Amino acid sequence: MNQTSNTAIVLRYANYRENDRMLTLFSPTRGLVEAVARGCRRPKSKLLSASELFALGEFELFEKDGRYTVTGFTLTENFYALREDWERLNCGVYLLSLCEAAVQPGENAQELFMLLLHTLSRLTFTDQPWKPLLTGFLAHFAACEGYRPRLRHCVRCGRRLNPGEPAWFDLGEGGLTCGEHRQPGMPAITDRQTAFLRMALESGTAAWTESPEREAPLTLMQRFVEQRLDKPLRVRLPEA
Repeated sequence: MNQTSNTAIVLRYANYRENDRMLTLFSPTRGLVEAVARGCRRPKSKLLSASELFALGEFELFEKDGRYTVTGFTLTENFYALREDWERLNCGVYLLSLCEAAVQPGENAQELFMLLLHTLSRLTFTDQPWKPLLTGFLAHFAACEGYRPRLRHCVRCGRRLNPGEPAWFDLGEGGLTCGEHRQPGMPAITDRQTAFLRMALESGTAAWTESPEREAPLTLMQRFVEQRLDKPLRVRLPEA
């Protein structure tokens, strides 16, 4: 038996028995943790705030025989304003679903955890458009998971691509492809889209904004990331 304190965010919950919930938590140092919050659905429960999506804080967990129970919680942030905008709420749940599909129990995933928090904060507390936010998140998500997009050379022949040269994106190889080595069905990628991805991978979330020189290829990055996930996603994005 063991009692520990863990910084974590709620990725998902499932109602259990009359007043309980099973929580899927994402901890930066412990990865996914499944824990039951007993009595949390009672109106005056001290665990009420711990049992909602996006609840970020310190979870007191009691472990016995490999099973975890939430015994206490201190709220840091609940990103409540997301609930006032359906599109941004849907985007936030999509981010949670991506992390749930990628992170493993016991995994140290501090970089991805901070990426999630920074992106949720931008979605919640700024009026920045959600399309570039999610595109930048997906690019960094891919890098965190070990398949950073390759955006300067053809992934098939290694030749450096020149500005203005037509290019395609090889979803299987994870990068740009020249016209000589393009395959049927490969999506084209513009200079502005490539510039956005390069910028996003080299900067923080504050810089992921639209501009005349850059264009966020959201659908492309969705396809690139989602085909590499081991689990199906629980939500779909709103139309961009």
